[in-house]
Parts: sequence; C-alpha cells; structure tokens
Amino acid sequence: MKVSIERAQLLKAMSRAQGVVERKNTIPILANVLVEAEGSTVSLRATDLDIEVIERLPAMVEQAGATTVAAHLLFEIVRKLPEGAQLQLISDTASGRLDVIAGRSRFSLATLPREDFPVMASSEYQVSYAAPVPALRRIFDKSQFAVSTEETRYYLNGVYLHVAEGAEGKVLRAVATDGHRLARIDMPLPDGAEGAPGVIVPRKTVGELRKLLENDDAELTISVSETKIRFSVDALVLTSKVIDGAFPDYSRVIPTANNRKMEVDAKEFAKAVDRVATVSQERSRAVKLALDHDRLALSVNSPEAGSAADELTVAYDDEALEIGFNARYLLEIAGQIDRENAVFMFADAGAPTLVREGEDLSAVYVVMPMRV
Repeated sequence: MKVSIERAQLLKAMSRAQGVVERKNTIPILANVLVEAEGSTVSLRATDLDIEVIERLPAMVEQAGATTVAAHLLFEIVRKLPEGAQLQLISDTASGRLDVIAGRSRFSLATLPREDFPVMASSEYQVSYAAPVPALRRIFDKSQFAVSTEETRYYLNGVYLHVAEGAEGKVLRAVATDGHRLARIDMPLPDGAEGAPGVIVPRKTVGELRKLLENDDAELTISVSETKIRFSVDALVLTSKVIDGAFPDYSRVIPTANNRKMEVDAKEFAKAVDRVATVSQERSRAVKLALDHDRLALSVNSPEAGSAADELTVAYDDEALEIGFNARYLLEIAGQIDRENAVFMFADAGAPTLVREGEDLSAVYVVMPMRV
C-alpha cells in the first residue's frame, strides 16, 4: 500500500477512530485501526466490538492495499506533524511495517495483519430515516448528563431513543436517568421514523456520536434494528450495538400534579448555586433552597469548611417551602437551559421536582430532593 493524504484530514479522522479504540486491550488487534486504500480513497475502521466507526477520505492511491496499526500511536504522530503537511503511508507486508513520511520526518510502525481485524456483523435494519443534525444534537446533548454510570443497572447506562406521544403528536424522544435525575427531550418526528423500535444507545456511543454532529448542513441517516443502531453522516458511518435490556417506565416518575411554581433566571440561579456550593467539601453536598414570596434564599452548611448563603429575586407566589438538592444536579440541569428563565414546579420537600425551560415542554427535567 502506498498513499498520499493531507495531514488535516487524517488527523480529524484519526481523532474519531482513536476515540472508539480502548486504551487497555487484552486483544492486541483491537488497539489498531484498519487502513484500507483503494481507488481514490483511504478508509479507516476502528472497533471495540460494541462500536465500529468507518470513515472514507480522499487520497492519492499509488498502490492499493490494507494494514492495521496502533490507533493511538498513529494519532499522536499525525497530531505532532506540522500543519499543512502532506503525508505518505507506505506499508510492506514482507517487513510488517507501516512507514509514515512527512517532509524529513519518518516513522516506521509495527503492524498486524488485516485478516485478524474483526468486522462487525452486518444487520438487517428495520427502519432508516433522515434526521436534521441540529435537532438530533440537541436531544443527545441535553439528555446525556443524566445517564447512569452504575454498571449494575446496565439498562440505565445509555440514552433511550424512541418514538413517543408528545404534547402535539408523535415525537422522537431521548430519555436518560440515573435514578436521581431524569432528562426527557423531544424533537419533531422525522419522516419514516414512525415504526422505529425503541433502543438504548450506550453512553460511549453517545459521546462518539457527538463528534459526528458538527456540520448542521450534513445529511444524517439513522438506521435502527432491535440490536444495533447506525448513524451515517457524509463519508462517516458509526455502528453500535444497543443495550440489551428494558428501559424503565419513566413516565411514572415525571410529576404531573406539582403546583408550586418558581420562575428564575437560569444563569443567575446557576451562578448562585455554584457560589454557595464552594464551601462544600463534596459536590454531592446538599444546597438548601428556602422559598418565600418572590424570594429565594440558598444556603450550604459544611461542618468542616463553614457555611454560605445567597439570595435571588424570583417569581414565586405560594406557601413558603424549604427543600434540599444535590448542588451538582442543579448545576447540570441549569446548564442545559437555553432560554432565559428556568421554571421549577415543586410539590413538597420530599417529592420529585420538575424543571423546564420557560413554557417549552419539549425539554423536561426531574430531580429528586435531598434531606437538609
């Protein structure tokens, strides 16, 4: 194999490929990226057996061929080469080496045979549909913070993507929860998506997908089966297994009867929570919210560090209420709110609280209180 390729293109593709590859591998070939040259393109393929990413790049192919090389190593080499460099990749099956040449820099890297590289089995997808990149990016961005990292509840280790009934008809919905907070985000249902099965997209896949959703004008196609989901954007294809489990009935934990309403400037609220939480030795420490007529008092008491208090003017016209929350959870939810005002709907000090962005019902958050 002998190809010439631009550094910038290879760097971007290798950045995505090495994100999929696990740094610690018991199977040596899984640390590698498969480089295949044919016609006028070079394709890079990386996998951890659960996720596979394939990207095709334009290149000058003098000699077709394929090899596999350590993904993180190739990425670091390309990253450190000068901007604007033209790279040559030359592999020799006899020596088992891949030469990377750019100007006067030359690297000779160990390779493994392409025949050893695992390829994810193809799947029969039940439904394929096109989705606008900005809308898809929004539903994953706003929900992924609530994904659980607790491995024992594996069915919560991802974002549940499914077709649901929204306020104004059917929607494509993303839901994530870890039992302490929940995010439910809707987007208009794309044409052709109606029969799509509900799937749990793993946390790692959501992180890698986010790197693909950069170009708002790109054409994105989603293909879904009971066991896999595939995202195709331009010359890039990300295929992932989905989590084999049943996502809980999240609608049961979304309160519908909370009638104590507080409206607050989302950015000012986040700053005040962050200020008082400074004295907490742990981010999980509770921050107490004390509500009275159009006034919110925030306070934190830490036996080791001391105490803090702050106050905000809010729109609240109900009975006085004191309620505690994990400061980090409040900050993460406030960070998702794009509109100026956040609306908190309370029931009492022991019940889940509903948070939304103004009157917009397409993004709803639930947070469990803490004892203070």
